[in-house]
Amino acid sequence: MRDAHGRPAPQTLRDYALLADGERGALIGLHGEIVWMCAPRWDSGAVFGDLVGGPGHYTVAPRGRFVGGGHYEPGTLVWRSRWTTSGGITECREALAFPGDPHRAVLLRRITAVQGDARLDLRLEPAADFGRSGAPSFHLEEGVWTARSGDLRLRWSGAPSAHPVPRGGEPTGLAAEVSLAAGEHHDLVLEIADGPLGAVVDASRAWEATTAEWSRTVPALDHGLAPRDSRHAYAVLRGLTSGTGGMVAAATTSLPERARTGRNYDYRYVWIRDQCYAGLAAAAAGSFPLLDCAVGFVSARLLEDGPHMAPAYTVAGERIPDQETLGLEGYPGGFDRVGNWVNRQFQLDAFGEALILLATAHRHGRLEPEGWRAADAAVGAVARYRRRPDAGIWEIGDRAWTHSRLTCAAGLRALAGAAPTAGRVNEWTRLADAMVAETAATSLHPGGRWQRSPEDPGLDASLLLPPLRGALPAGDPRTVNTLRAFVRELTHDHYAYRFRHDGRPLEEAEGAFLLCGFVTALAEHQQGHHGEALRWFERNRAACGPPGLFAEEYDIGQRQMRGNLPQAFVHALMLESAVRLAAPAGSDRVFH
Repeated sequence: MRDAHGRPAPQTLRDYALLADGERGALIGLHGEIVWMCAPRWDSGAVFGDLVGGPGHYTVAPRGRFVGGGHYEPGTLVWRSRWTTSGGITECREALAFPGDPHRAVLLRRITAVQGDARLDLRLEPAADFGRSGAPSFHLEEGVWTARSGDLRLRWSGAPSAHPVPRGGEPTGLAAEVSLAAGEHHDLVLEIADGPLGAVVDASRAWEATTAEWSRTVPALDHGLAPRDSRHAYAVLRGLTSGTGGMVAAATTSLPERARTGRNYDYRYVWIRDQCYAGLAAAAAGSFPLLDCAVGFVSARLLEDGPHMAPAYTVAGERIPDQETLGLEGYPGGFDRVGNWVNRQFQLDAFGEALILLATAHRHGRLEPEGWRAADAAVGAVARYRRRPDAGIWEIGDRAWTHSRLTCAAGLRALAGAAPTAGRVNEWTRLADAMVAETAATSLHPGGRWQRSPEDPGLDASLLLPPLRGALPAGDPRTVNTLRAFVRELTHDHYAYRFRHDGRPLEEAEGAFLLCGFVTALAEHQQGHHGEALRWFERNRAACGPPGLFAEEYDIGQRQMRGNLPQAFVHALMLESAVRLAAPAGSDRVFH
C-alpha cells in the first residue's frame, strides 16, 4: 500500500519485523518496505523515517497483486519476506550484516523466485537525519550507485539499471525493476557509513558471515519452555546490544502507547534497569555473553558517575539529549519526539538492580575487581540516597516509591550473599533490614499488602518484583497478600496492568503491560502455583504479531500492540520466565 506520494502507508505494529546488528536496527513491513532505520547508530537521525511521518524508505515488492508474510530463520534476526502472487511465490531474505560495524551499516536483501517467475519493483529513497539534510545526489559508476546524504555516504549494488525518482521536480532516490526466472535469485546490498566506504561488499560472503555469526551467538536454549521463542527473545536482545555492551530499550521512538494522549517516548537509549533485566535473563538461561555486556556497561557507568549515575545513557555511555520534536507527522496517533527527559531524573531502584546484577555475575564467577568497585559505588549511593524521593520504575513523579526501596534491599541482600568478608555481609544485611523496616513503617497497607508509596495506598505491579529478587521471603505474608490483591484488582483474563490510573476500566486507561504479565508468572511460580504460572506465561507469550516481537503494551480489546518496538525488557522477562518455569515450582527460591 502506498500514499498519494508513492510512500509506503503505515501498518499496524504487529506486522513489522526487526533487522538488527547491535549498532542499529531497521523495521520492515509485510509489503517489503523498510520504513525505519537510524544511522550510523541507534540514536542517530533516521535515514529511513517513513514510520514517523518523515521521508525515507527502501522497498522491494512484487509487481501486481500479492499477499505478504514471512518468518525469521530460527535463532537469528534474518527475516524471510514471503509473497504469494498470482503467478507463484517470491521470497526476499533480509538482514543487517552481523555483527555490525559502528560506522557502517550493510543491508542485505536476496530476492528468490521460489515458484514461478517473479517481477519486482525496487525503490530506494534515503533521507539522512529525518530528511533535514536534503535529498541525496546519486552517481553511477561501474554498475554501482553512490550518494551523499548529510554526513552519510551510501552505496547501492545490484540495481545498475535504476533511474532517479522525481518528486516536486527534484530526484529523491532511485527506482528499478527486477525480473527473475523460476529458481533464480538476485542480491541487493546497501551500505551506509559515516566515513569512507572501503571495498564493495561481496553479498555471498556477507551472507555466509552473518549466518555463521548468528549461529555462534545464540544458544540452543532447549532446557526451558518454548525453546524457539526463547531463542528468538535472546536474538532480539543480542540484536539490540551494541559492541559497547549497551542494550537499547527499543529500536524506535514516538510509537504511541495510546493514540493522541501524548505518551510517546524515545527509547533508543540504554536504561540501566532494562540492561540489568537482560543480564539476569541471560544468566538464568546459562548464556553469559549478554550477562558480561550488562555487567561491563553498568559497572562503567557506576565507576564513572557513582551516586550520580543517570537512569539511562546512549550506547556510548553519553548523556541523553533533551526531548525535542522534529516537525513530522508522526506514526498515526503519535508524535515525533527524540531525546528523553529521563536525563533529568533520579531513579533509586536502578542502583538496587545494579547490585542484583553484580551479585549474579559473582555467583557465576564473572565479576572482575572493577565490578566489585562498581558494587561499592552502588552501595554508597543507596546508603546516601535511600530516603530521597525518586522517579521510580514508571517515571511518573518523585516519591518515596516502595518498589525502589525494596529493590535496593533486594540488591543489598544479594550482594551480602557474595560478600568477601563477614564485615561486609553484616553491613549490607543491616542496611537492607533497615530499608525494609522503614518502608514497612510508611508503606504497608492496612490490608497487609505493600502499597505504592506512603501517600498512595494503591497497588502496583512493580511490587511483585522485590520478593522475586530476595528483598523478603516468598512466604512472607506481605508478599502473599500483595500478589493476591494484585491479581484480584489489576489483572484481566491473565493480562496485567501496572496500576490504576483513575476510575476507568483498566483496559481503557492503558494497554496491558507485558513485562508485568511475565513478572506475575514468576511470582505465581515462586508461590508453587505452577499451573497458574503457565497460564500467565502462555497468555502473554501470545501477545505479539507474526514476527514474534513484543511491544511494551498490548491492547486486549483490539488485540493490537502499543508502544515502541521491540521492547527489550519484555523479551528479557519472557526469556527468564521460560527458563525459570521449566524448574520445579514452590521451592521459595530467589530469582537472580
